[in-house]
Amino acid sequence: MSEILYVSRETLEQMQAELHHLKAVERPAASKAIAEAREKGDLKENAEYDAAKEAQGLLEARIKKFETDMSNCRILDTDTIDTSKVSILTKVKITNIANNTSVTYQIVSEKEADLKLKKISVTSPIGKGLLGKKPGEIAEVIIPSGKISFKIEEITK
Repeated sequence: MSEILYVSRETLEQMQAELHHLKAVERPAASKAIAEAREKGDLKENAEYDAAKEAQGLLEARIKKFETDMSNCRILDTDTIDTSKVSILTKVKITNIANNTSVTYQIVSEKEADLKLKKISVTSPIGKGLLGKKPGEIAEVIIPSGKISFKIEEITK
């Protein structure tokens, strides 16, 4: 059984657009590549045909994964987010106690995570460590290189 995937409406729309592209553009292109390779003769010794079939298999696996993920999506509305504690889709300002540097991250689903945009996954070590914490609390986060302590400064939408 797949896990529930919490996403924003924008992310679900992006997933739907990508799935549509895979089905409407890439699937017909894969079928055409197989047909062209099939026309070139003996299928037993036709590397181009084998490669086209393999590419089609990978494409179908991606489509299936998208369909499964989308069937398990639950849309979160940012207007109803509780900012009294850290939860998915909240923005949290934290201060690293060791070096006194502050940063603001948004806690998002794995599909939306992008460190460049300061969006960290709810399943990442830092995301897990911050969940449920309230302003003023200290979050002890275990990461591969050791333990980091963060003070929760502020939680917003």
